[in-house]
Amino acid sequence: MKNRKMRLAFIGGGINSAIGTTHQIASTMDNKFTIIAGCFSRNYDINTQTAQKWFIENCYPNYMEMIEAQKDKLDAIVILTPTNRHADIIFDILKFNIPIICEKTLTSSLDDALKIKKIVDKNRGFLVTTYNYTGYPMLRELKNMITDNKLGKILQINIRMPQESFVRLDNSGNIPQPQKWRLEDSNIPTISLDLGTHLSNMISFLISKNPIEVIAMENSFGHYDIVDNINCMIRYENNIDCQMWYSKSAIGHKNGLRVEVYGENASLLWYQMNPEFLEFNDNMGRNIILDRSSKDIHIANQERYNRFKSGHPAGFIEAFANHYSDIYSALLSYKTDENYESEHLFDINSSIEGLSLMEAIQKSIKTKNWERVDAEDK
Repeated sequence: MKNRKMRLAFIGGGINSAIGTTHQIASTMDNKFTIIAGCFSRNYDINTQTAQKWFIENCYPNYMEMIEAQKDKLDAIVILTPTNRHADIIFDILKFNIPIICEKTLTSSLDDALKIKKIVDKNRGFLVTTYNYTGYPMLRELKNMITDNKLGKILQINIRMPQESFVRLDNSGNIPQPQKWRLEDSNIPTISLDLGTHLSNMISFLISKNPIEVIAMENSFGHYDIVDNINCMIRYENNIDCQMWYSKSAIGHKNGLRVEVYGENASLLWYQMNPEFLEFNDNMGRNIILDRSSKDIHIANQERYNRFKSGHPAGFIEAFANHYSDIYSALLSYKTDENYESEHLFDINSSIEGLSLMEAIQKSIKTKNWERVDAEDK
């Protein structure tokens, strides 16, 4: 088992998608997976062109036909469709008890996630959601420094993910046209599913604490009649304060993902556009820039994070590949004893926590009050 590649099938992720090629490269980068089948698009031409480009022989016009034909050969199925299609596809795959790797966000609603949890728990199934940014080595180093108490008691977190895609113009001065599904809001706005759950996931990953209550506001500043800017304050366990901002109407930001963690003794800053570095400041006035080669690094200097030596930046797709390496180890464990817990992977409970926060944010926006974050109330 440990000496063979695991076999994947993709649902969605065609060559016209934003994420398909990234998953294709990341899943195969470390030679632990191979893609043997796919239903990459409901569009026949895109579906067949994707299979041809990736040299996938088993290409199917619909995913149920693919599952029926390949179910005994697959180690996992990767879901790369728009979020609003995830739930129906997951329910279908769960009937076969095939392990599932789902691109974030797991579902569009908390209710669907809770229904999925009942089936996964009953069948002792395998389901993880990919949040690629937590695969960056220096972000994992940041987590380790928090765990090792290098900052002291955590007091507050400032986290943001501003982008400009809903307010900028193309090179000809025209308004760009995003994918149709990104311009449709449901009970949880698409921006929260697209960006907000990234931030909530990152906070939980770093501090291993749950959100307690939130107050929030939203707006629409861009070219489209859709929510494109959300600000909120969140209180986490241990009286940790958090300020969170995510936007698609912030001119000047291609992807301004930035996290600042403040403790009683020191702080750390990480910025996705400069991901090889952590900025450390302490209460003695010292300012230190850390990278994979720094003296006191314990995580980011590991061989698995150094496909090439420090000074040659690892990036977005390598972070995804780190996730797939973790998924491979988890699948090995699952196939042995059905246990696949990992600090680097996000199971159904992680998805429920994130969706609970997103629903509480929407409730707060409507009531203009602090609202509790509690999935158990559902």
